[in-house]
Amino acid sequence: MLKTCGRKPKREFVFLHSMLEVEQILNTIPKEANTPLMKQYYHFKGKYPDAILLFRVGDFYETFGKDAIVASKILGIVLTKRKNGSDIDTELAGFPYHSLDTYLPKLVRSGQRVAICEQLEDARFTKTIVKRGVTEVVTPGVSYSDKVLDHRSNNFLAAIQIDKTHAGISFLDVSTGEFYVAEGTFAYIEKLLQSFKPSEVLFQKQKETVYKENFGDKFYNYRLEDWVFQYDFAKEKLQNHFGTVTLKGFGIDQLSLGIIAAGAALHYLSETQNDKITHITNISRIEEEKYIWLDHFTVRNLELVTPFNNGGNSLLNILDHAISPMGARMLKRWLLLPLRDKKGIEARLEIVDFFIKNEFQNKQLASLINQIGDLERIISKISVGKINPREVLQLKRALDAIAPIKEIVGNSENSQLITYAQKLNDCIGVRKKIETELFADCPVMMGKGQVINAGVNQELDSLRNIAFSGKDYLLKLQQKEIERTGISSLKIAYNSVFGYYLEVRHTHKDKVPTDWIRKQTLVSSERYITPELKEYETKILGAEEKIGILETEIFTQLIASISEFISPIQLNAQLVGQLDCLLCFANVALKNNYCKPDINDSFIIDIKESRHPVIEHQLPTGETYVPNDLFLDNDRQQIMMLTGPNMAGKSAVLRQTALVVIMAQMGSYVPASKASIGLVDKIFTRVGASDNISTGESTFMVEMTETASILNNLSERSLIILDEIGRGTSTYDGISIAWAIAEFLHESKFRTKTLFATHYHELNNMADTFIRIKNYNVSVKQINKKIIFLRKLIEGGSEHSFGIHVAQMAGMPKKVVERAESILKKLEKSHGSEQMNEKIKNMAKADDMQLSFFQLNDPVIEQIQTKLGSIDINTLTPIEALMKLNEIKKIMEGF
Repeated sequence: MLKTCGRKPKREFVFLHSMLEVEQILNTIPKEANTPLMKQYYHFKGKYPDAILLFRVGDFYETFGKDAIVASKILGIVLTKRKNGSDIDTELAGFPYHSLDTYLPKLVRSGQRVAICEQLEDARFTKTIVKRGVTEVVTPGVSYSDKVLDHRSNNFLAAIQIDKTHAGISFLDVSTGEFYVAEGTFAYIEKLLQSFKPSEVLFQKQKETVYKENFGDKFYNYRLEDWVFQYDFAKEKLQNHFGTVTLKGFGIDQLSLGIIAAGAALHYLSETQNDKITHITNISRIEEEKYIWLDHFTVRNLELVTPFNNGGNSLLNILDHAISPMGARMLKRWLLLPLRDKKGIEARLEIVDFFIKNEFQNKQLASLINQIGDLERIISKISVGKINPREVLQLKRALDAIAPIKEIVGNSENSQLITYAQKLNDCIGVRKKIETELFADCPVMMGKGQVINAGVNQELDSLRNIAFSGKDYLLKLQQKEIERTGISSLKIAYNSVFGYYLEVRHTHKDKVPTDWIRKQTLVSSERYITPELKEYETKILGAEEKIGILETEIFTQLIASISEFISPIQLNAQLVGQLDCLLCFANVALKNNYCKPDINDSFIIDIKESRHPVIEHQLPTGETYVPNDLFLDNDRQQIMMLTGPNMAGKSAVLRQTALVVIMAQMGSYVPASKASIGLVDKIFTRVGASDNISTGESTFMVEMTETASILNNLSERSLIILDEIGRGTSTYDGISIAWAIAEFLHESKFRTKTLFATHYHELNNMADTFIRIKNYNVSVKQINKKIIFLRKLIEGGSEHSFGIHVAQMAGMPKKVVERAESILKKLEKSHGSEQMNEKIKNMAKADDMQLSFFQLNDPVIEQIQTKLGSIDINTLTPIEALMKLNEIKKIMEGF
């Protein structure tokens, strides 16, 4: 859109592309578009140049030109050519209209935007070209199709407004009506992007470079015109949609960047012909201070949602036993946004505790939730009018299950559950209306059978009587004509050419009455019609058509009446999703023997017999997980330095500690015998090492970048997990960096709780100097040059990595192992560990923590030292000081 004089654009000129761009596209229409059909096609293609245009022609959706080439490759359909009224061939590919649900998802999943151009009138009733129009634009982030959507995951459309150092972001799932907005630093926005994983991201066209520099190209994105990202335009868009004069009620009025992003998302919906969005009834602020900070490194390193390896398991895989799609989607959100609010966590734990102790109510609720289906997405389809009769029946079944759920939780004597009962709405009126009007065995599609019940509409009943009692009438008419003419073989039949007819064999044609009209002569018979037969035919065929029209009208009115209850039904879906999550936590705890954590305001993490929830799930049958105790606080044991051989289980101990904290603050029971968790506000991890070759970053660079992010964002309630820091560079560099990082964490005013796993056994010496660093190792037992992993965490450092033993266990050739042992002995002689440890100890002494400037053996330094030593500072005037400084400068220049 061309912006003029700073004025807000008129609504009738709001397009995804500027009018100039559209004009340029229309000017490039090929010369072969010289038929009315192709002119019409290119008219719509000009409006949606970056979308594949599915052009309805009769019973097919056709694509032309480049669209046809792309579609044929993605869909695996035949690519042909047609001249279309000229000498130039045009590529053509199409598929039957009833196969749209099969082919549309394939196009969208491949990252294509698809504009659907429908016939808006019946070709039978026009003598000119059929009127057409684009009824919907489906994009990766905007879809209602069950075939496109994953019912256990949200399909978010994100929009970003980028400022100098901060950005605003909105997340909108049009299929569920969920709408969120946030604002913060680029790092915070990137964290939200990684957590919500939108299917499509919108941003300002002129900010493309800044967007890619800060957020990369991990997501499918789409550029909008700059004028869309104007505060006044966005604010008005939101207020008009929600019918308010202010945004204070939503708590977002101070988020100017977030408001712009949210307005851009709403604008995008209207431009993709998705403007029936009354189900978007609320917009919520994502409050940074309400949730644990989990950056995308941590989400990845802890395998919260996605495992590192194909066939592996994530924490989500272990926890997600939700029954309903709403529960599954909510569980994923809870996992990525654990709470920091003690009351909120305890409220969830209280309900989980009730479900664990009350098995009967647990099973009752599970059975009822199983009947509900995807209530959230069904009610969204009501809003946009894209719902079929079967789905309306499912809506009724879902609402039927709400009433007993309300009763069960209301009678639970649990204060938290009683609150749920008070909020649930059993929607008696909606259920009764659906039951009264909708036929209990209705088809999926309109026009494929009876949809509306008898007794709902008198005219409809009368028409059905005509249409469906016609067989009896025709039999009576046939019998009457047999008796009248004496033609015993007379038959009444129907074909699409001339409707109902009487068929008479040639042997009886002399008995045909004069008022019959002959229509067709066959080899052995002749066919006739009568005025009475034609009159009844008109009634039957007219009745069938009118039945279809009336049923559609009544069904549309039913949908409109249900749409008035969108808000309470959405609230029901949200509450059922929460109950489903908490029920899921209870059942997982029962199945895996988890304990209820104690959440408190202390700075202590004290876990007894903790286990890794994912690893223990994958152990071979008969093998049990070795649990470990762990204690961290800010005063006595702030940093646990973990040493021990590879494969001993150091990384498992690190990860399971973070996972226990996350699960506890989600409101879940945890894999331990006892757990006391002082609230954590941030969890940072630096685990493993991987090159980021695509951006030119080495293993070590990635490691240092992630570690720098941790050290620059500490707090007193943070939990840090560091695994093998410094291993991406030389040994001495690595030890130095690891030492400096541990020292920094110890000396920081925040005293951040840290688990530090390392192969640098020299770091064990830090415990002699730094009082809050404690050494631990994961024990092993060595018998006849073989090692047995005990996987038990014990106090004290370890001096061996047993790397060669691990290589031998991995199947390394015997010659390689023996040669490695030989080289190791030589290295230990020439570079003894005792000598290294002595150097480290000296470095760690308090008096030597700061290296003396004058210990350096340099002649310039020695001369400057002599000069400075002869100065009496007490009698030195400012002028003399400047002169002495000039003398020192000349000494340095002389060398």
